[in-house]
Amino acid sequence: MFDGEIRYGSCVYQNRNIALVNKVKDLMQKIFNLKPYNKFYEETGVHRISFHYVELADYFREKVKELKKYITNSSLLEKKIFLQVFFDDEGCAYIYIRGNNRKIRGYQHNLETLRLIQAILQDFDIKSRIEEKGQEVVISGKPNLIKFRDKINFSKGIFINPERKNSIWKKKLEKEKFFKK
Repeated sequence: MFDGEIRYGSCVYQNRNIALVNKVKDLMQKIFNLKPYNKFYEETGVHRISFHYVELADYFREKVKELKKYITNSSLLEKKIFLQVFFDDEGCAYIYIRGNNRKIRGYQHNLETLRLIQAILQDFDIKSRIEEKGQEVVISGKPNLIKFRDKINFSKGIFINPERKNSIWKKKLEKEKFFKK
């Protein structure tokens, strides 16, 4: 649903974070006994894996529909996992060096998905706003950030990419540890 893509006859996942790519690879191997086609784009640092099966694409398309309906009425633990996956894939911890401006941002081109994320955050009493122009959900304000840290947070082993053109840190930092600071 996030850094993936379901095409007519294939499922594709791409990310710069090799830990997330390996997690998808391992789950696809474990659940479906499938090995992906791998591609690495050196100029962007993006790892891409793909699985070329029409039946698999049909299956995932149906599962995405089911998940969107299911997650709104699921347990808080399942909602936490859903949000964590979203923010691991699409999120960043934003800290403006000069001043005290801190935010969690999650990017997504699908406005319906952003509204779903916002509604689930509200279940944890975390207020957020959707910025349609930037195609993102934004969590700001110290009480909301503390609730995000304590109730959701990023997964362990997910790093800020130091090689992005707009990286201000220029070093590999674990999102979960970075955000705790």
